[in-house]
Amino acid sequence: MQSAPYWIAFGDIHDDVSPIADIPGLSEAAGVIITGDITVVGGVRQAERVLTAIAARNPAIHAQIGNMDKAEVTDWLDGRGWNIHRAARELAPGVGLLGAGHSTPTPFGTPSEVPEARLAEWLDALRAEAGRWPRLVLAVHTPPKDSLCDRLGNGAHVGSPAVRAFIEAVQPDVCLCGHIHESRAVDRIGRTVVVNPGALGAGGYAVMTAPEDGPLTAELKVLRG
Repeated sequence: MQSAPYWIAFGDIHDDVSPIADIPGLSEAAGVIITGDITVVGGVRQAERVLTAIAARNPAIHAQIGNMDKAEVTDWLDGRGWNIHRAARELAPGVGLLGAGHSTPTPFGTPSEVPEARLAEWLDALRAEAGRWPRLVLAVHTPPKDSLCDRLGNGAHVGSPAVRAFIEAVQPDVCLCGHIHESRAVDRIGRTVVVNPGALGAGGYAVMTAPEDGPLTAELKVLRG
């Protein structure tokens, strides 16, 4: 019996490709979804180094920039056919992927921050694409507001109201996010499973599976050193 297709998802790589070799099933996955922060304030040269290492194990890459990546990386991803920021694509028959990278403002003045209103505009534009597939995954860098996935160490919720509003309205099967390293968690907003694996360097990643029948599923995994 053929097993269901699955995708490996992670973000907040920050130039550290050392965990890649330890992710079980990476080469056999239907693809790799990268939610953002490929580099540490890096451009194309740094992103190419990271993604070349990933592509050596699985060339089916779906990636977007986070706030720590320079905007030039988006054009480079476009040229490789890997970009998912502000894009909709079919991962498999009946399975769609919507992407929105960057982040809302942080205290650190990182390269690719945008106002909440702009992120809301991007997500609103993607709503028209959501009905193309019966099963849907949203990949965002910024997690939804007031969830288990957007809490700082002091307990403050710093996620995006626009991301939460999109999830509440559209109800994708899965939302993959990142950005807040210390908020590695799984949560649920309505029928949507929300997963923030935290930083890849700390061992966090997700496995999203498309069973033959029923919604997409997503599990949080942690590499053990």
